[in-house]
Amino acid sequence: MNLDTLENLGLSQREVSTYLALLRLGSASIRDIAAQTGINRGTTYETLKDLAGKGVVSYFPKGKRRIFSAEPPEKLLELAEEKRQSLDTTIEEMKLRLIPQLNHLKPDFSAGNVRFYEGDSGIEFVLKDILNTVARQQDREYSVFSSKLIRQHLYRPFPNYTQQRIRKNIKVRVIAIGEGGEDAGLSERKWIDAKGRMDASYIAIYPPKVAMISLGSRNYPVAVVLDSPEIAAAQQIIFETLWSTL
Repeated sequence: MNLDTLENLGLSQREVSTYLALLRLGSASIRDIAAQTGINRGTTYETLKDLAGKGVVSYFPKGKRRIFSAEPPEKLLELAEEKRQSLDTTIEEMKLRLIPQLNHLKPDFSAGNVRFYEGDSGIEFVLKDILNTVARQQDREYSVFSSKLIRQHLYRPFPNYTQQRIRKNIKVRVIAIGEGGEDAGLSERKWIDAKGRMDASYIAIYPPKVAMISLGSRNYPVAVVLDSPEIAAAQQIIFETLWSTL
């Protein structure tokens, strides 16, 4: 039996053990429950109080003692529904009020608006940030400058990136610098026939952010992400102007 789900409801391991013991025992005293779980009586009593507060355990007096019973397992489903409703309400409150209010506390631009990432794990984080940011936007589209040399390294840490992008119904327009690159679903591509030496580079414009990825020594990937609507808008103008001429 996988009990991780019960812990996801906010029940501790001790509470889970106590609840399961009560299910097996039916109605039982604190002494019997403690003997079943191997937990001392004082801790068992506190655990039972916590479970009663969550509505999954009830009790009734019998002489000078209290007899405890486990509520039906379906009560756990009700608890999960309550937590989901509470979480949904919290998320909406954060979206509508808390996050905008917190953002007002930030300066217009600071060192926090520029973030550096490195290695495959860093590049994977940036690629996920592109998808998550664009997925929240109405038009779900972003723009890319990409050179030939970066392509074999870019999606190494995130090989199913394109499939994830398509699944999220996100479009991309790519200006490819140099030959190569393949069209995929929900994508458009144009090429610049670059001459001479060309470094590995990738620039993604996904307002309000711009991500720039390149390769250091020994093909070690590094990235810079600028969270700036002004810079993103300027980069978008450059992209649109060049796109229209190709």
